[in-house]
Amino acid sequence: VQLQASGGGLVQAGGSLRLSCAASGGTVSRHFMGWFRQAPGKEREFVAVISWSGGSTFYANSVKGRFTISRDNAKDTVYLQMNSLKPEDTAVYHCAAGTAGWSRESGYDYWGQGTQVTVSS
Repeated sequence: VQLQASGGGLVQAGGSLRLSCAASGGTVSRHFMGWFRQAPGKEREFVAVISWSGGSTFYANSVKGRFTISRDNAKDTVYLQMNSLKPEDTAVYHCAAGTAGWSRESGYDYWGQGTQVTVSS
């Protein structure tokens, strides 16, 4: 399975972006899907995760109330709607598919290459 993230870009603080992550070469309809991010000089951190059915979601405290994760299993695609963006949200955002671990990186089997999000103040 290959994951391709897209939708990143440059946005002003307070703006919005919608990231997409499309799977190919197989289905991820039975995987939970997560988003992680890595800022320059920092370790990669968990952002959000959604269950395979879409019925359960979980967010990092830093993005709760501003970001929304969703998925379309018919399209093997997961989305991350990011609103009220802050400069500290600047990072490379990676999507991943897993079967164990939920918010832990070790639980993910497949990773996308990442898309850059830059929020200017």
